[in-house]
Amino acid sequence: MKYYLIVGEASGDLHASHLMAALRRVDDSAEFRFFGGDLMLAVGGKRVRHYRELAYMGFIPVLLHLRTIFKNMAMCKRDIVEWQPDALILVDYPGFNLDIAKYVHANTSIPVYYYISPKIWAWKEWRIKSIKRDVDEMFSILPFEVPFFEQKHHYPIHYVGNPTAEEVRQFQGSYHETAADFCRRHGLPTKPIIALLAGSRRQEIKDNLPAMIKAASRFADYQLVLAGAPSIPSEYYAQFLAGWDVAIVDNDTYPLLSHAVAAVVTSGTATLETALFRVPQVVCYETPLPKLIAFLRRHVLKVRYISLVNLIDDSEVVPELVADTFSADNIAHELSCILPGTTGRDRMLEGYERIWQKIGADSPSQSAAHIIYSLVRQ
Repeated sequence: MKYYLIVGEASGDLHASHLMAALRRVDDSAEFRFFGGDLMLAVGGKRVRHYRELAYMGFIPVLLHLRTIFKNMAMCKRDIVEWQPDALILVDYPGFNLDIAKYVHANTSIPVYYYISPKIWAWKEWRIKSIKRDVDEMFSILPFEVPFFEQKHHYPIHYVGNPTAEEVRQFQGSYHETAADFCRRHGLPTKPIIALLAGSRRQEIKDNLPAMIKAASRFADYQLVLAGAPSIPSEYYAQFLAGWDVAIVDNDTYPLLSHAVAAVVTSGTATLETALFRVPQVVCYETPLPKLIAFLRRHVLKVRYISLVNLIDDSEVVPELVADTFSADNIAHELSCILPGTTGRDRMLEGYERIWQKIGADSPSQSAAHIIYSLVRQ
């Protein structure tokens, strides 16, 4: 069978490459053509465009590159029609992909499958109209999206498992380093660890890390270890670590979480990773105009929580200190409630078990590949 895939960013390249490899295992004759990245190219097939030629973020960059974006979109539509795949597989990136879905649905009989559904539960919920009209099958990696799509919008979807959970399971199955060996490898003392996960973008590190350090430094019986992001040079971190007793480990987040007793984490996928490693955490995120953001969260925004952990359980498993509740004092207070020997820690660990149960043990790429192959064979 012939599969045409479109991704628009690095995470999509990763997820699509796993899906392609899984399709190869169920379909010996699988052919791939795609807008994608190097990971997809390594699996095999013909790359038409690199996703970097599509990925413009923010109003000004998009405005400056409108001509290129429209040119790529028109070329993509022509290429799909000319190649006539058995399935079009769109991976996240809704701004581009939903326009492609609209065109393909209106002008061809090619089935449109969406792998990793757009997060319309958080914003742009009006996109459900075009999804219902143009997308034949939707594949979700977040369990709480099932009631959102199926109960609220009467649109059946496939929950196929979560890639982060799959990565954590695979890592834990092969990682056997002791805490003492981890500390020795990084030149750390043997004190218990509070992990600091401050994000992967410079602005969020600048906004969050100083308060995270100030709060966690109040617990003298613990050592603070910062997870260095791959894209951030150590020189950038140095300005925030000066004067504080904080170690940094680069590109070693999963081993760090394997040995941490608690963590302070900015919102994002890291909150789910921390929960899946069963490390009690405080989630924090500083925002501009905190009082306005707090008002919008209470009265305008459609989601009750910002962390994936709480969204999955639909309850406050982990504390979220955002906007007007973000402060070093509040972080320190919440951290004191989840250290060893506290009832808050026990409650949070019970919540983590619910998260694992709701996510399940399915491999998302394998589950989606089996469903897609069975659909295109009909």
